Amino acid sequence: MENLNIPMILTFVIIGFTIVLYALERIAIEIVALGSIVALMLLFMAFPHTLNGSPIRPEDFLSGFSNQALITVICLLIVGQGLFQTDALDKPAQAILRMSKQRRWLATGPLLITVGIVSAFLNNTPVVVITLPILTTVAAAHSTSSSRFLMPLSFITILGGMTTMIGSSTNLLVANVANATGEVRINFFTFTGFGAILAAVGAVYVLFVLPRVLKPRQTMAEEFTGKDGRQFIAQIPIVYGHPLVGEKAVAGMFPALKEMTVRLIQRGERPLLPPFEEVQLQPGDTVIVAATRDTLTRAISQRHPLLPADANESPTSEAEHASPSGTLTLAEAVIAPGSRLIGRTLSMTSFHADTGCVVTGLQRRSRMPRMPMTDIRMESGDVLLIAGNREEINRLRGNRDVLLMDWSATELPQRQYARRALAIFVAMITLAVTGVVPIMVASVAATFAMITFGCLNIRQTLRTIDSRIFMLIGASIAASLALEATGGDDAIASALLNIADGRSPAFVLSLLFAVVAVLTNLLSNNATAVLFTPIAIEMAHRVGVPVEPFIVCLIFAANCSFATPIGYQTNLIVMGPGHYRFSDFLFAGTPLAIIIWLTFSFAAPYYYNL
Repeated sequence: MENLNIPMILTFVIIGFTIVLYALERIAIEIVALGSIVALMLLFMAFPHTLNGSPIRPEDFLSGFSNQALITVICLLIVGQGLFQTDALDKPAQAILRMSKQRRWLATGPLLITVGIVSAFLNNTPVVVITLPILTTVAAAHSTSSSRFLMPLSFITILGGMTTMIGSSTNLLVANVANATGEVRINFFTFTGFGAILAAVGAVYVLFVLPRVLKPRQTMAEEFTGKDGRQFIAQIPIVYGHPLVGEKAVAGMFPALKEMTVRLIQRGERPLLPPFEEVQLQPGDTVIVAATRDTLTRAISQRHPLLPADANESPTSEAEHASPSGTLTLAEAVIAPGSRLIGRTLSMTSFHADTGCVVTGLQRRSRMPRMPMTDIRMESGDVLLIAGNREEINRLRGNRDVLLMDWSATELPQRQYARRALAIFVAMITLAVTGVVPIMVASVAATFAMITFGCLNIRQTLRTIDSRIFMLIGASIAASLALEATGGDDAIASALLNIADGRSPAFVLSLLFAVVAVLTNLLSNNATAVLFTPIAIEMAHRVGVPVEPFIVCLIFAANCSFATPIGYQTNLIVMGPGHYRFSDFLFAGTPLAIIIWLTFSFAAPYYYNL
């Protein structure tokens, strides 16, 4: 009992209890993470310790919140939001959609395989940041939750990254430490053959099993504005210089309006009804269309709008050419019983003058009349699609004529800044990949540029910061500090070496892989890799085999960071956009880690002739 290390035992208890609470999700992740930090602070106040000759102070457990990995992840998420907010990567996404119209698997399978190959030669983090908005757009276009694709994206980059020495920072770190000992020589392609085997086996699970295991997760807002196919009536006034001037019907349809149903063309006093044979649009026409909210959103927000935000206001109203100022927000509102709008057309109301918002579409449960939208008399229960800036939309909460559906409010992409956002993004990736500046510096600078040049506003930026990621990283770094200070990491290593004595090389390799794979999901994978490099070399000596298989084993195991979001940076990047929970990684990633472990355990003895 004299040698009992109580602080170390209590540290293991706190870490274990924290992981269990993360997985159960009965308590918010942020609260659990903060509670674990408080527990570690109190533990080290009761049992003072030193590390590298310096005393551990309570504030040291907060150092994780200024960690460069945390700052990098948050900045990369903000840059990604800038790309999303401006639809900067819409063209590559649309190209993928055109190739995958009939076969949905073509939208993701080839792209993920390509990403896996590329990640063997580039840092995984920028590869994920590049691909994430494209996959999100593709998923939305196919009416599929992005959660089915974003975790596979992170996992496939991790698998690809384990095939070369520069595939991940972990590989490079272990190779450098191992090469410095003079016991082994790890080169660029030393473990590529074996790594490709493991990556191929893992890719089968990631591509074919994982998307079916993952639950489709959406935010409440996305569920509310989901792809339910509801059609709104809108009208497009064709003025001089409009993109549709000269558009000619082909087989009764207008190619530029292929996602809309053209119900009527009002030409002066004469209505033109379908089919539209040999009809060519000209200035003065008004095109009445039925379209989904998504289609109308794209029509309003594209670089040369087909549908101006004030298109459905009466030409005689004071709203003429009075599009809402600032970042446009679209929201849905129901006409309330007893509303003053009932029985009146838009041209008979002063809705814009009263609210500052404009009506861009109208949706009715019953059959819609075939007439200009501004001539439709509104009824109780009609849904209006309304455009305005955020403040004007928020003021509708107090409006007695309409009932604002809060969760339907979404901001329109600012496509006029798409090239600007893309230029910032390309500059960040170039600087990071070429090593001119560290990726942290490049990401912070890109975040500053996104805000400064108008691609994002402050509110959008702050909304991007995921509190779960912030707390998870801070708490995991605090746990690593506690383990190191109490000798918990050394205790694990000593136990592993004792078990290895007298065992076969195959057993010892498999055991090393399993232990490192578990720890890399709970602590920093780089810290785990550095800690176990000398241990792996010592284990090789004890069983009397070459060092290389054990170093390669360590590299592969340290890359098996699939089971928790804190296991690897790319997991944290996809956690927010994919709306994942901690348990999603635990239940979807653990089988993959086991598959890689079993594959390695069976193949390694034959591959290395052990």
